[in-house]
Amino acid sequence: MAKLATTENNTPFLQASQLFHRFGPTEILENINFTLEAGKVISIVGPSGGGKTTLLHLCGDLLDVTDGKVINRFESQAFAFQDARLLPWLTALENIAFSLKAKGVAKNHRRKLAAKMAYRLGLVKEDLDKFPKDLSGGMRQRVAFARALVLEPELLFLDEPFSALDIGLKRELQSLLIEWVTNKNLSIFFITHDLAEAVQLSDEILVLDADPGRIVKRVKIEKCQSERDGEFIHQQIRMLLDDPLIIETFELNFNNRQQEAS
Repeated sequence: MAKLATTENNTPFLQASQLFHRFGPTEILENINFTLEAGKVISIVGPSGGGKTTLLHLCGDLLDVTDGKVINRFESQAFAFQDARLLPWLTALENIAFSLKAKGVAKNHRRKLAAKMAYRLGLVKEDLDKFPKDLSGGMRQRVAFARALVLEPELLFLDEPFSALDIGLKRELQSLLIEWVTNKNLSIFFITHDLAEAVQLSDEILVLDADPGRIVKRVKIEKCQSERDGEFIHQQIRMLLDDPLIIETFELNFNNRQQEAS
């Protein structure tokens, strides 16, 4: 079992230890152990069906933990998903302000905070009165990020929120998250299939193999996110793609598979 990090008494953290999970007779996750400290970013990469989303749901208290332990010492958290999951009967501004309403923030103040965050994410005044059906996919995702970030959470859970976005918007949102990690000590736990995305954002990449989902490799990246240029990211990706465990996990060894099939 991997050694879990220790933390100061008053420092928030998210920790999974000896975490298993089943759906009926099917084992989904096996002996997951990691610690996410304040101001750090951990990404989960691996093949489809490996239990990545189940792991995020367990850590985010969207699923009950039945075998093992998840400790979450962060005081506040928020989520953003691949699907924006906006409420169709609310305008963009009302969707962003919805979580503030749940916290009891007064109407005028929450609308002001929601509008400020919307503008920060590139939405314009005319967009705020539109309903989700009238927004483009990229605009809906901006609204979803604004809804999450307007809470100024200590911990942000992301489940492939960039996968359907164009490259410009993706880079814009990633830059914003790096800024929040650096300046607001935001912690992020996120799922991605994109190794470049993982290298760009993560302090640690956990490679999850499937059947059942288990951590087969941990990759720590020491260089500050804001200093990772295109050359650095490409070098890291090449190193990952040359790793036998990565090749096996992502089934990248096409030649061997073709020989086995012939």
